[in-house]
Amino acid sequence: MADISITTASKPRSAATPVGAAAEAEEPYWDFIELLFFAYRDFVGDPDEVLEKLGFGRAHHRVLHFVNRNPGMRVADLLDILRITKQSLGRVLKELIDKGYVVQKEGANDRRQRLLYVSPAGETLAMKLAGLQTARIGRVLAELGPGAREAARRFLAGMIDAQDRDRVLRLIAHADRGRPRGRDGA
Repeated sequence: MADISITTASKPRSAATPVGAAAEAEEPYWDFIELLFFAYRDFVGDPDEVLEKLGFGRAHHRVLHFVNRNPGMRVADLLDILRITKQSLGRVLKELIDKGYVVQKEGANDRRQRLLYVSPAGETLAMKLAGLQTARIGRVLAELGPGAREAARRFLAGMIDAQDRDRVLRLIAHADRGRPRGRDGA
């Protein structure tokens, strides 16, 4: 049986607790942990309702999102981003292809490569789902006022493992360069 140590008489953490104190703190950041759980639940909840009507789930949403943002991406790159098994991706991708939301093409230089693109229907669905999530984010940023977008962006980027952060930020920047300018003008 593993030894479990529980401290019951710890002082509550205030909002003013320094950032560096997190690892040394006696009490977990319960508020942040739970807020992240609930925020994620509601953030994906709006798209979940749309996807459910199509017989799709969250894995379909993630595939559709990244293929829409990165047209021509390789299956191998998608596996790396999603960190799911080849079998899981294969099942989800097959359903999206069979229902006409994603198109798979062989690479021009390497016919073994499988490059992914959204179809017009796939783009429409991806944009509808992103629109639902953008509306939720936009409401919150408007309530928080100037500087909120950049502060939230820094926080979320900081939550990504340090060894993966630059790669993720490059992926986002690359996808942003390929899209028309959106709400933020960036």
